[in-house]
Amino acid sequence: MSKVIDFQTDPSKYRHWRVEYDGDVANLYMDVDEKGGLFDGYELKLNSYDLGVDIELADVVQRMRFEHPEVKVVVMQSGKDKVFCAGANIRMLGGASHAHKVNFCKFTNETRNTFEAAEADSGQKYIAAVRGACAGGGYELALACNYIMLTNDSSSSVALPEVPLLAVLPGTGGLTRVTDKRKVRRDRADVFCSIEEGVRGDRAKEWKLVDEVVANSKFDDTVKERAREFAAASNKPDGLTGIELKPLDRKIAKDGSLTYSLVEVTLDRDAGKATILIKGPEGDAPADTDALQAEGCNGYMLRLARELDDAILHLRLNERQVGLVVFTTQGDGERVAAHEKLLLDNADHWLANEILQYWKRVLKRIDLTSRSMVALVEHGSCYTGMLAEILWAVDRSYMMLDEFEGDNRPLAAITLTESNFGTYPMSNDLTRLETRFLGEPEAVAAAKDKIGEPLEADDADELGLVTYILDDIDWEDEVRIFMEERASFSPDAMTGMEANLRFAGPETMETRIFGRLTAWQNWIFQRPNAVGKDGALQRYGSGVRGEYNMERV
Repeated sequence: MSKVIDFQTDPSKYRHWRVEYDGDVANLYMDVDEKGGLFDGYELKLNSYDLGVDIELADVVQRMRFEHPEVKVVVMQSGKDKVFCAGANIRMLGGASHAHKVNFCKFTNETRNTFEAAEADSGQKYIAAVRGACAGGGYELALACNYIMLTNDSSSSVALPEVPLLAVLPGTGGLTRVTDKRKVRRDRADVFCSIEEGVRGDRAKEWKLVDEVVANSKFDDTVKERAREFAAASNKPDGLTGIELKPLDRKIAKDGSLTYSLVEVTLDRDAGKATILIKGPEGDAPADTDALQAEGCNGYMLRLARELDDAILHLRLNERQVGLVVFTTQGDGERVAAHEKLLLDNADHWLANEILQYWKRVLKRIDLTSRSMVALVEHGSCYTGMLAEILWAVDRSYMMLDEFEGDNRPLAAITLTESNFGTYPMSNDLTRLETRFLGEPEAVAAAKDKIGEPLEADDADELGLVTYILDDIDWEDEVRIFMEERASFSPDAMTGMEANLRFAGPETMETRIFGRLTAWQNWIFQRPNAVGKDGALQRYGSGVRGEYNMERV
C-alpha cells in the first residue's frame, strides 16, 4: 500500500457519512459506499470500514466541535437496513501490511477517544442508536459513545466475534471498554467475546452491554425523545455560532518534505529522519474572544494545532521508514505565551476551550506516535507553554548552552506557563511534568515557581527540563552521534522501549487500550493462525475454518 494517504477532507468529499442537523441535535449516519475503499482489492460491504471511512469520521467529529458548537447531542446510527456496522473490513485487514494494520487501529482508537471525550470536553453527548447487526469494530464505535440504545428484534445484536471468527482481538479498545468502562462481569465478558452471534435484547441490557433496549416499533421515537432529554439536561450554552475549518495550506515537495504556513517538515530518508520546524506567531494575540472568533481557523493557536496534527499523521502513515522525528522551534516565546494566555484566561468561552482541548489531543498524538523523538532547543527557539510540552513528550532533548560563534539569535530559553501544570494531561491523566518527575513532586513545584521566567540552559538543566545542555564545541558532534546511533537500532526494539518508558505512573482505560493494542498487534497480528495462508483472516468468508497451530506460547 504505497499511495499517499491524505488526512484532509471535508463534507463535500464524504462518501461514507452524512450529518443532518436539527437544532441542538445532530443525526450522524454511517452509510458506507461499498465501492469507496481507500485501496483496491476489497468492497466495504455491510457498513464495514477501512482507514478512509475513519478519516471521514475524524473530520466529522472535529467539525462538530468547531463548526457546530450549538450541538449538544450526536446520534450515531446506520444509514442501511438490518446492519449497524460490521466492523473493520476483513479483506482489507487480510491484505494490508502489518504496519498499516497497526497504524490504522491506532488512528481509529484516537478517533474513538475523541468522540468518547466530547461530552466532558465539549458538552456534546454521543448516543449510539443500534438497529441491526453491530459487530466487532461496529460495537467498538458504539462502546465509545456515551449511551447505547439497542432495538429489540431478531436481527439486532451486539458482538465482539474476533476471537472465534478471526483468531485476533478487538483492535479498538473493545475488551477494555467492556470491562473497564461498562463494568461487564468477567465471566459474562468471557462468554460474550467467545460467541459469533453476539447478544440481543434484554440480555444485552442485563449484562450492561447496552444502556437501553427498545421495542422496534418505538425505537425511532424513543431515540429522538432520549436525544431531546439529554440536550435539555445539558449545561452547554444555547445559540453558539461556530467557525469554518478551511482547508490547510500545505505543499508536498518531490522529496516528500511538507510546507505549511507555520510548520515545515524536512525529510532525510537516507538518515531515516524527519525534522519538524514549528514557527512562532507573526503577530500579536487577539485582544479578546470576539477577535479570536473573528480570526476563525486562521488564528495562530488553532492553525498551528491543525498543521502539526496533519504533519504527525502524514509521517505515521506515509513515511514509515523514517524512524526519528526531530522537533525544533523558532520565534518569539513571549508572543506564544500571549496567544496561549488569551485561551487560558477565557477557557469558559467555547472556542477558547475547543482550541485548548485540541492541543491536548495533538500532544497526545505525539505521545502515542511510534517514532524515536528528540527536541532541539536552539537559539531563537520558542518552547513556551504548549510548545514546551513537546520537550517532555519526546524521548530526549538537547539545549544550546551560552553563545554560539556566528549565531546572533536570542539565547535558547524555555518558558513555562500555567498550562504546563494541568491543561494538557497525558493518557495516564498526569501532566507531562508529573510523569517526568514521578515520585518527585518537589521537582514539579520547583518548576511551577518559575512560571513566566525565560529559563536559559543552566536553569533548565538544574530544574530537569532537558536531557543535555551543550556548548558550541560539543553541540554538533553530540547531536549527530545520537541521531546516527538511534537510526542504527532495531525499529521494533525502539517501539517497544519507547512505549514502555513514556507512560510512567497510573494506568487508565486509555493507557490500557493503547498498551494492549501495541502488545497484541505486534504479536497476534503476526502469527500464522491469523495472517498465515491458512489463517482465519485469509479464510474468512470461504466457509472453511482457519487452520491453527494449537501450541500455547
